[in-house]
Amino acid sequence: MQELTRDALLARAAELLENGTVDRVLGWKRGEFAYDVTPAVFKSADEMKESFVWGDFCGANFSKYLIAETKKSENKVLAFLKPCDTYSFNQLLTEHRFDREKVYAIGIPCDGMVDIAKIREKADGIASVDTNGDKLIVHTLFDGDVTLDRAEMLAERCTVCKSKKHVAYDELLGEEGDVVDSARFDEVAKIEAMTPDERFAFWQGELSRCIRCNACRDVCPACTCEKCVFNNPNSGVENKSPANSFEEQMFHIIRAFHVAGRCTDCGECSRVCPQHIPLHLLNRKFIKDIDSFYGEYQAGAEVGSRAPHINYTEGDIEPSDAVKRGDENA
Repeated sequence: MQELTRDALLARAAELLENGTVDRVLGWKRGEFAYDVTPAVFKSADEMKESFVWGDFCGANFSKYLIAETKKSENKVLAFLKPCDTYSFNQLLTEHRFDREKVYAIGIPCDGMVDIAKIREKADGIASVDTNGDKLIVHTLFDGDVTLDRAEMLAERCTVCKSKKHVAYDELLGEEGDVVDSARFDEVAKIEAMTPDERFAFWQGELSRCIRCNACRDVCPACTCEKCVFNNPNSGVENKSPANSFEEQMFHIIRAFHVAGRCTDCGECSRVCPQHIPLHLLNRKFIKDIDSFYGEYQAGAEVGSRAPHINYTEGDIEPSDAVKRGDENA
């Protein structure tokens, strides 16, 4: 996959630790299984040599972790950022959520991350997964080795990647990419083409699986409120499974409205959802509408940018204007 190797990341991190530029590194480490990769903070080169990984399952976006990490020390933390991560990085800086001077950001190229859920549909009893060019070799406990096309196993957000270009970094390792033509709104368009009853049934079916684990909220770089309404014991909806269909819908709809204009479409919400709900499609609907009504806008493309719908202009669209333009979803 990525041309940049684990050894190259290790070597550069060791240099920065040794010369005192940083005193810790935010990176990935293997979990119980090789494909069970999790964010971790490393405080020495030896720790990294033992546990640090870089490969097909390093999908976690580190941007949000910097909010808490930069408060722990006056020294800098090194963070490895893939192109899509840097949009969240910039958006958080726009919202003054962490101290930029406490971060040393290294941009690293990415050819997309693999979705273990897709692999599980093709192979049972996965022991480990190796990459061989454009193929994945899945070692199983029961059926021997299974060979799969890597491109077909990519996470959805990677198959419709909006950009291979970093929009923020202190140092870039490997080659820089470009903003790419993306088909990320195709699925939104399919849902928009449904009748109102069909759309309601679609989302009712998806959201009914929610177990209110709050993983989507906790991982989302746009969900950074110090106090959340869903943690308020007086709200009636504090950290509990939905008691009825209204609660079941309300949580995700409120969250989608909350991050509108701030969501960078990083896809972390859907990545961590244990029920595999396509939550990113709610957010993409808002992104698509903002682009349609106000002009193209990409949250996090640059620090300090403001979403069009929170900037008043005399040309702002009104609901009646949208109806005149024939937008049945207005």
